[in-house]
Amino acid sequence: MAPENKLVRKTQRTSQVSTVLSISLVLFMLGLLGVLLFHANRVGNYVKENIELNVMIYPDADTSEVQSLFNRINGSPIVKASKIISSQEAADELKKDLGEDFISFLGYNPLNPSVDIRIKAEFADTVTINRFIEMLSSGKAVSQINYQASLVQEISKNMRTLTLILLGFSGLLFIISVALINNTIRLSLYAKRLLIKSMLLVGATKGFIRWPFLSRSLFNGIAGGIISILLLCAVMYVVIRKLPELSMIQDYKVLGVLAAGMIVTGILLSLLCTLFAVNKYLRLRSEELY
Repeated sequence: MAPENKLVRKTQRTSQVSTVLSISLVLFMLGLLGVLLFHANRVGNYVKENIELNVMIYPDADTSEVQSLFNRINGSPIVKASKIISSQEAADELKKDLGEDFISFLGYNPLNPSVDIRIKAEFADTVTINRFIEMLSSGKAVSQINYQASLVQEISKNMRTLTLILLGFSGLLFIISVALINNTIRLSLYAKRLLIKSMLLVGATKGFIRWPFLSRSLFNGIAGGIISILLLCAVMYVVIRKLPELSMIQDYKVLGVLAAGMIVTGILLSLLCTLFAVNKYLRLRSEELY
């Protein structure tokens, strides 16, 4: 084999490898931002759903009134879970926390029965919760309702800010990614501009000329997507090993959709950038190729 042919093949392989690596690194960064956005949302929902409303019940309330209250709570679409805490259960829990029997010291149990309520994440905002509290307060058995309103407001505010920042950064990164992949593919096709023009001059159709480049770009997009997914899985594995708590909020269906989206994005970016680059060289006049 002639040294020139070896050099050409080596250059083509290097160009293809650099294209695949560029696509994979760009998709990896986009996928990493997607994972961060997903986990931020999951952590926010997890925190919201663990904020409790504590409904205090009068100790002399009728059993029927308490049961009616409990039925209203469980019948509400915003309630994720609820639990009745008797006076004795509340006293036992407080004794554990204090490490001493306060009932024997006081001579009676001062704690009222209560209902602990956890709200679904999508309803965990102050307006919805306040309406829910107003509805419960109308019950005769209810003496007081407590919840951390400031914490709910702070979580909602921080989640909105974080989501906007991540979405803005993702959009900026996507624009930069398209420009980077486009330049990489254009440079890889620059060496073949004369071949493209020669095929056009001898009568080859534009579709026939485009096909080999598009088929290779399809492979590059798939390969780049797979490599980026493997990199992302490796990073997630290391992070979960360090923070095992994150395994509790994983949703592998969503992560699977994200992985598929990375491959589809890689294919579309590679195909579109290749198509634009090939069309550019097909439109150039012969004197503009040098």
